[in-house]
Amino acid sequence: MFAGRALRTSGKVLPEHARSHNRALVLQTLYSLGPQSRADVARETGLTRVTISDLVAELIGDGLVVELGQREDARPGKPATLIDVDRAGHHVVALDLSEHTRFRGAVLDLDGGVIARAEVALDGATGERAFELVAELLDGLLALTTEHVLGIGVGSPGIVEPTGIVRAAPNLGWVDLPLQSRLQSAFHLPVHVANDADVAALAEHAGAPGDLVLVKVGHGVGAGLIVGGRPVRGAGSAAGEIGHVVVGTDGGPRCACGKDGCLEAWLAVPRLTAELESLGGTDAAASAREETLREAGRRLGIVLAPVVGALNLSEVVLSGPTELLDGPLLEAAVETVRNRTMAEHHRDLRLRMTAHGQDIVLRGAAVMVLSGQLGVS
Repeated sequence: MFAGRALRTSGKVLPEHARSHNRALVLQTLYSLGPQSRADVARETGLTRVTISDLVAELIGDGLVVELGQREDARPGKPATLIDVDRAGHHVVALDLSEHTRFRGAVLDLDGGVIARAEVALDGATGERAFELVAELLDGLLALTTEHVLGIGVGSPGIVEPTGIVRAAPNLGWVDLPLQSRLQSAFHLPVHVANDADVAALAEHAGAPGDLVLVKVGHGVGAGLIVGGRPVRGAGSAAGEIGHVVVGTDGGPRCACGKDGCLEAWLAVPRLTAELESLGGTDAAASAREETLREAGRRLGIVLAPVVGALNLSEVVLSGPTELLDGPLLEAAVETVRNRTMAEHHRDLRLRMTAHGQDIVLRGAAVMVLSGQLGVS
């Protein structure tokens, strides 16, 4: 899994680890730069041409790299043969289990293009029935693949260990569910499972490298953090579990966990949607709806301020329904964070919506597979 290591391979290492590292270094170079000659790859990586020739031959034999033919240029001598990652020969299957009404999935190519989509209605399923729906969704997606499947990536709600065990996902009724190993046994493919917010942070980091916290708002509320190019998981794999942090000392709505005033009770999509719908459609109700959204944004800002202050972050990204999050809620969150942190240290802070929309977990799950199987991102 990706925990505890940089997302990108960028230099040579000790001899005892060199071969697997250098394989990933070659794949990362080709994945990032596109078609290159063997000499190009040698220059980029700092590895010798003999080492590159040996590694490329191995990668071609493994079906991960292909020769594309000779380069058409005017340079003297024999034209070089271009090589690249076999982008057309592999697919990735990604699952997003974070929504409260359905499980979503997609087949993607190695560049993140969506080949096919599928979903199943959750209909309130929990426990073993929820797992069965995951398996049914995967069955359907694998039937839509036309190429070799590099692996399966899954973004799950709850606390997820690096081994793919879902320690606790209350909304799905999962406790100590070995999701990764059960799916591997059922489908005989590499499977990578992580918390949905952590997975979403991977997708965001792939497009905008840098330290960030991503807050995912759905059935629950969670955060994924990337600091120094590495996902932060915490000693108990529970870093970013901000949904059950009690916000303020003035009480608040009763949370499903039994406490009053948890961030999730203010911000989770089912709770916030129900509260807005209860206000009706009058002009007075419109003002009340805006204030409800602003209050939810203030509560989010209260939770985020110490995180931004402690880590000196420059970017906070929100993922969830745009109609709820973008507007008064986002504005109130930004204002609250700025009011509760040292302005001179955080004048460049950006708090924005993700550009990945509803596909952010799917794209992050694909990044997780690429990192886990090839060592690239």
